[in-house]
Amino acid sequence: MNAQEKIEEALQIALNYGQTDGSHHKMWLIDQMVRILSGDNYDILIKRFCDGEDGENTYYWDCGIAP
Repeated sequence: MNAQEKIEEALQIALNYGQTDGSHHKMWLIDQMVRILSGDNYDILIKRFCDGEDGENTYYWDCGIAP
């Protein structure tokens, strides 16, 4: 999938699910967009996010719950 297709798919998910109530559903939406935009680098990206100044798992990535 090329960059433009990733952007279009991420925007479509935002438009389809962005109005769903509940923070757990919003987190799912954000996670899905990150998965699309990061592609095969998703796991690396999330690990880098979670590892912080206090070592591994300084931060937590919540994948949310699908609406």
